[in-house]
Amino acid sequence: MKLDVISLENKAVGTIELPDDIFGLDVRSDILQRVVRWQLARRQSGTHQTKTISMVSGTTRKPFKQKGTGRARQGSMRATQFRGGGVAFGPVVRSHAHDLNKKFRKLGLKTALSAKAREGKLVVADFAGVTGKTKDLALQVKALGWSSVLVVDGAEVDALFARAASNIPGLSFLPTQGANVYDILRRDTLVLTRAAVEKLEERLK
Repeated sequence: MKLDVISLENKAVGTIELPDDIFGLDVRSDILQRVVRWQLARRQSGTHQTKTISMVSGTTRKPFKQKGTGRARQGSMRATQFRGGGVAFGPVVRSHAHDLNKKFRKLGLKTALSAKAREGKLVVADFAGVTGKTKDLALQVKALGWSSVLVVDGAEVDALFARAASNIPGLSFLPTQGANVYDILRRDTLVLTRAAVEKLEERLK
């Protein structure tokens, strides 16, 4: 698959060959769903917790005698049926993460890249003319029609671009190592640099 490399002035500055085994796969929503679910599960803190009967402050005395009152027997005022009592089957501190093997995670990233390529929302860009000023970059991004965009650079994001882009709404940027399925799918347009394409090929080969 061949794509034109464009500048921030929306001019073609060359072409690049994208490997079909990374950018030309069939798009399978079930793979994307599983990888996104795995990512979001790992992000959950899992620190929510409610108090059980053993954690609630209160008396340990039996509310009233077992027999002879005509009422249902009760053993503790800290039981779940009483106001101020513990919570039955409430959330506890735990990890929400689940396993997903490396081979499947790699396939998920390839599928996400292929999905953007198939939709025509994959752009390879050259940021050689970045000035480092937010105002200049914001005007260029607007002229390109990028309202929701993820930019993936090489091993490190270009310092001038990062400084200019850090305060532009709807624009996110990541180094290649941070490229992930969730962030690719949540933005409308995916922009890669030449360095990003090379690093992705190394990472996903």
